[in-house]
Amino acid sequence: MKKVSFAAYGGPDVLHLIDAEEPHPGPGRIRVAVRAAGVNPYDWRVREGMNQVELPAGIGLDAAGVVDEIGPGVTGVEIGDPVFGEGHETYAEYAVLDAWTRVPDGLTFEEAAGYPSVMETALRVIRETGVQPGQTLLVSGAAGGVGSAVLQVARDRGIAVIGTAGAANQDYVRGLGARATTYDAGWPGRVRELGPVDAAIDVAGAGVVGELVELTGDPRRVISIAGLDAPEFGVRFSGVAGSMPAALAETVRLIGLGRLHIPVEKAYALADAAQAHIDSQAGHTRGRRVLLV
Repeated sequence: MKKVSFAAYGGPDVLHLIDAEEPHPGPGRIRVAVRAAGVNPYDWRVREGMNQVELPAGIGLDAAGVVDEIGPGVTGVEIGDPVFGEGHETYAEYAVLDAWTRVPDGLTFEEAAGYPSVMETALRVIRETGVQPGQTLLVSGAAGGVGSAVLQVARDRGIAVIGTAGAANQDYVRGLGARATTYDAGWPGRVRELGPVDAAIDVAGAGVVGELVELTGDPRRVISIAGLDAPEFGVRFSGVAGSMPAALAETVRLIGLGRLHIPVEKAYALADAAQAHIDSQAGHTRGRRVLLV
């Protein structure tokens, strides 16, 4: 089979499409013929060596595809079922998944591949801020995958949201139910004009943690998933994943109710994984990026 692999840490140029042995599922796991794989910041952080793995290694966490092998002890799924979820080395023609659920009717594989990690992250950081219905949550970097998920989950829970994003994404953020402003010079003052903030999430890691603490008045009410300097401000850096099965269940629930939609900004061929990483690292994404297999 074909898969994207790297033998040394570095820039996008270390990624290569290679011939590899097919994986097979162990107990409690399934294998899918991958149709699409999600591209996440975690992926390029692994590629750069920020998260160490044994090299050479494949890459990718999220995938959507068709079940073609079922491991021992697995029930509730059949060969041929369309599923999406999280696994290992998903930038490949075949991948083993640890957690999965059926693709909802009307959702394409391309769309489904973009949900697992961003929804798990969104649900986790909302929980960790302690924000409650009726309060206001500020999201710095609101137009990307996690930001888009946070805005929609918060709206479903009765939490008001203020989102910062680039000028081109202001209408998009407002369309997800948030009050929006740009993140250029003077943004904290513009946020204050939009209303008081009870909690905040740093999605983009753009060096704004200090300002988020000032806006909330309490570092315990700020969570960052991208600012490695967060602990310097007394802010928690959230990097330990929660329950993926619970996240997938909530994703299906919200999609079924018509309350969740994260667009795919761009889809790439598997051979173009390096370009997908370049674009992902450049930021300014509206929604998600995925690889088509």
